[in-house]
Amino acid sequence: MSAKPPMREALVAAAFQLFLERGYEQTTVDDIVALAGVGRRSFFRYFPSKEDVVFPDHERCLADMTAFLSTGGEEDEPVGRVCDAARLVLRMYAENPAFSVQRYRLTKKVPGLRAYELSVVWRYERALAEYLRGRFAGRRDGTLRADVIAAAVVAAHNNALRSWLRSDGKGDATAAVDHALGLVQATFGGGPTPPVDERPEDVVVVVSRRGAPLWRVVQEIETTLGRD
Repeated sequence: MSAKPPMREALVAAAFQLFLERGYEQTTVDDIVALAGVGRRSFFRYFPSKEDVVFPDHERCLADMTAFLSTGGEEDEPVGRVCDAARLVLRMYAENPAFSVQRYRLTKKVPGLRAYELSVVWRYERALAEYLRGRFAGRRDGTLRADVIAAAVVAAHNNALRSWLRSDGKGDATAAVDHALGLVQATFGGGPTPPVDERPEDVVVVVSRRGAPLWRVVQEIETTLGRD
């Protein structure tokens, strides 16, 4: 006899069964808990809203990503580190391809879920950007570079992920995401931004007698600059 699935998984399974049978908008929380055989309080203990039951694993994944980034050291190449963090999201989707494909199809049909998904993606991007801002602190265009790279990582990852989902989860998702993230690393060099003072400007100091004619001052400057 098979073991009864945990409450959380049972609620997700019931929700998606009803979403597929009736449609997302026509399914209520009461419908979900009735099918799962639990009360409303049990539902809201696990999920703040009906939208959250569609994305039951993103909070855990975001926590894993944040922890992964926080445990990185100065020896870790920052662009490579955020690319590895993005791979945690892929792993989450690849753990259950059938469910991921179902969710992708459902999200495409329901505008409210698309908006919710965008908010989730933004939280991933913010986590990546915050890590990079810390690594690039005090460097030329550090904040700008951090934000651009974070956006590029998310865009590359999602492009490959959606292609895999559109194929009904067939093919090698890891290879597709690796290829997309490789483009990001190649574009941004895979290294830290050089510090502002890496190439200091030349400064020339010329001492001239007060009242000297301008042509003499110019001549002295040209003479100084000509020395190497």
